[in-house]
Parts: sequence; C-alpha cells; structure tokens
Amino acid sequence: MSRVTFVGWAAVLALSVPFAATAQSAKVRGVSKNEIVIGMHTDLSGPAASYGVHSSNAMRMRIDEINEAGGIYGRKLKLIVEDNQYQVPRAVQAVNKLINRDNIFLMAGSLGTPMNNAVMADQLKAGVPNMFPLTAARQMYAPYNKLKYAAGSSYYDQMRAGIKWMVEKKGKKKICSLYQDTDFGKEIFEAARDQTQAMKIALVETATNKPADTDFTAQISKLRGAGCDLIASGSIVRDAIVPYATARKMGWMDVDFIGQSASYDQIVASAPGGATEGFYTMAGTILPYRDTAPAHLAAWMDKYKAKYNTDVNIGAVYGYSLMDLVVQGIDRAGKDLTLDKFIAGMDSIKGYRDIFGGPVVNFGPEKRQGSDEAFLFQVQKGRFVMIDGPVNYGS
Repeated sequence: MSRVTFVGWAAVLALSVPFAATAQSAKVRGVSKNEIVIGMHTDLSGPAASYGVHSSNAMRMRIDEINEAGGIYGRKLKLIVEDNQYQVPRAVQAVNKLINRDNIFLMAGSLGTPMNNAVMADQLKAGVPNMFPLTAARQMYAPYNKLKYAAGSSYYDQMRAGIKWMVEKKGKKKICSLYQDTDFGKEIFEAARDQTQAMKIALVETATNKPADTDFTAQISKLRGAGCDLIASGSIVRDAIVPYATARKMGWMDVDFIGQSASYDQIVASAPGGATEGFYTMAGTILPYRDTAPAHLAAWMDKYKAKYNTDVNIGAVYGYSLMDLVVQGIDRAGKDLTLDKFIAGMDSIKGYRDIFGGPVVNFGPEKRQGSDEAFLFQVQKGRFVMIDGPVNYGS
C-alpha cells in the first residue's frame, strides 16, 4: 500500500504519486470506499463573492490535482459548495443540507464570521469538523473544541502585532481605533485596547461606523481632534478605503492607518487615484503578483488562470492553502479513515508552510490555531509591499 508523498513543488504541480485503494472497515459519515465528501458554504453571488468564488475555485483546483493522481488511498475527494450570499439565514439552510442530505465528512473554507458562528454549535454537535473557515475571528478556534481548526493569525493577533510594530519601529504614541460596530469590529477594538494597555500607553480615542457607511467625515474629524498618530482600522474593503481617503482629503497627513487581513485585498491597494497610497495592513499570508512571483508561483497562477479564465486573488490563495492542509490531514489519517484518525492526522502536522511562503503552521492535541504570526504590508504604487514579517505581538 502506498500513499502520496509531499515533496514540494514537483508534487504540488505534477502530482505523479497516486494513493492506494483500500476498503473501509466501518461506515463513517461522508466516507465510502471510493469517495470523501467535503462541504462548503460561501458567498458566490453576494457582497463577498470575490472571496467565495475564488476560494472555492482554488479548493477545487487542489482537489482535481489529488483526484487526477488517484485520490487519497483510492478515494476521490468531492466538494459540494452552497451559496450563502453572505447571509446568516442562507448559511443555516446550506449547512442543514450539507450535513443532513449530503452527509459531508467535514466542512472547509466556509466564509464569514456571523455565518460560521450561527451554524457552529449544530455542526459540531453533528460531528462535522469546521476546517479553516475564511474568517480570522478568534471564535474559529476558541474556545477549544477538537473539531475546530484555524490555519493562521486572528484579527486580534494581527492588530496587536501591528500596533506593537508601529510603536516600536515608528515611534507612535497616540493610538486610536476606528472600527465597525459589529462583532468583527469589536475584536479590533479589543486588540487595540489590550495592546495599548500592555505597552502602558493610552488608547486616546475611538470611533465606530456601520458596515454600509459611505461618509466618514464625522469620525475622521473626531479622531483628528484627539491628535491620533495611528489609527487601528477595524475595516474590510470600502470602509478601509473611504476613511483613509477622507483623512487625506482633509489634509490630515501625519497619521498612519493600519488594517488587518480583512482589508488585505487588492481592491484596497489599487483604489482609484492612489487613494490608499501609504495604508498599512497586517495579514496572515502573502498575495503573489504574477510579474514578480518566483517560478513555481508563476506556474501556479498561470494554471489557475487557464482553468478559470481569471486572475488569482487573495481568496484563491486562501482556498488552495486550506485545501492542501485538509489533504495533509486526510493523508496522515491512513487508509482506514475515521473522524478520530483524521483529527489525529491533523494534530500531527508540524512545520507546514504553504506554497506562498506563509508562516509556519503547527497543530497538536490542544492546539487548534496553526499560527499567530502575521506579515506587515504597505500600499505602494497600487500594490501591497511587504515591510516586515512574520511578526507577532509576543516577539
């Protein structure tokens, strides 16, 4: 009996070593002699569809590579994707179908903090692991549950590390926060509060916004009046671009903004007219650019574009990496796949690093967050340029 050997880029791109087939000694949900069923609920047609479409595409790309090489111990992977349109009720419906009708073995790459939170309890009760959801909220790995796995740093980790770096490297003294009035935004505020307290400096002022707000004049005026020299931004895409551009239009140039992975999107970096030039953000992985990518990544990006007739975005990076981690766990579980053996396989992963050069990922019986490190980027000439990393607030 043989299993695939992960030997770097040749294995990723060529995938020439098939798995051997085996019979399963006992029935396991979503697992048969020939197939392993994986579910995903994500946004394919709503406000976050750019993430959902690309991440699901990249997951399928990694699955196709595995299946073309013979599967995992002879079992092919099957991905069933449901569109939640970034709406909680639709996510609940989708998960009910995936668990009760499609009988999935695990959930992977599901998008959105509120969507994941809404279905998590029932999903875990059904014995369906939640693998590497597309949200960096701490709830994805804490409190501990053996069926919850997150690959990288949380929004909280990223913001604390970013503030620490800015204070130590750029001499920032008056820290403020502008954040969404949501659970997501609250995590950014908590990070700013906790990091300033840890460094014995003041969190000078805060301001909030609704996710759909388009005018930030009042918030920026309030923060400017407080004399902030760094704004910890609890923003996603539009609410990262508009406040920053507003500050610059108002002539407020001696303040820096720092975001986190939710605003690490090329849409932010390439905002019209260079509106976000100089904006900083923390992120848990690295978005490659085709003209500067090393050969193995250029080949991967070309393969993705040929398959889906579109360029790679950060969602594709997330999707491919998370699916590769799932594959590693299934492979390590061995030929007689069960839920317990899959968990043991995941917990045996040490020193993993994705093809994009992200931080080292480790899991263990009590460790459900693969890494708490992040990279610091700045928008320069319409692109995210790495300034430092990986870093964390404990270093």
